[in-house]
Amino acid sequence: MKRVLITGASSGIGLQLAQDYLHDGWTVVACGRDADKLANVLPGERVEFGVFDINERDQAVAALSKLAPVDLAILNAGTCEYVDDAHAFDAALFERVVQANLIGTGNCVAAVLPRIKTGGRLALVSSSVTFVPLTRAEAYGASKAGVDYLARTLAVDLDSQQVAISLVRPGFVDTPLTQKNDFPMPGRVSPEQASRAIRAGLAKGKREVTFPAGFIATLRFLSWLPQGLWLNLARRMKRSAHE
Repeated sequence: MKRVLITGASSGIGLQLAQDYLHDGWTVVACGRDADKLANVLPGERVEFGVFDINERDQAVAALSKLAPVDLAILNAGTCEYVDDAHAFDAALFERVVQANLIGTGNCVAAVLPRIKTGGRLALVSSSVTFVPLTRAEAYGASKAGVDYLARTLAVDLDSQQVAISLVRPGFVDTPLTQKNDFPMPGRVSPEQASRAIRAGLAKGKREVTFPAGFIATLRFLSWLPQGLWLNLARRMKRSAHE
């Protein structure tokens, strides 16, 4: 029976992935900070729990070192906060987001790599925000750009025959985190759609999994624009949003 480890498994994309992999017959190692919450949302015989804070490296290593090896690990846990006033840059906010999304992911990489079976796969969940610089996303975008680079360099330095690397870059997904957003979210998909896209992409061994297709195509096009043209366009979009 195949085994998958998922961080951030108590809500959102992580929870949906855990539920769907269970339905597909996998054993799921569900990871999060709250043991009671994990047990409440993921009851069942084929569920194991890794309880730790991704920001605490020693906790992550201690929790995962006790587990049997897995075929697939999906590092999905993270957070999002926006910089509302760049002129009064909030360095504490920036540190919190980078700590969780980038340093926390690094902590999980260190803890989980020894637990992945030969021929297995490690997937890092980033974001489509890294295609273009977006208003208020200084902290979130920088942290996820770091995840992109981390995944791509791991793909270079690890033997893909031992552990393959996939980078997951979703668009907007309807989760408790995005439900706090106070701006339009074009192309938003459900957790079920996100899980389906991620599971299908990883099953095919894709190095990069992006969705939804139309939204990602638009972002790719915008990323090809000259920087000056994109800055002018982004500034006009920002002004329109505040009118």
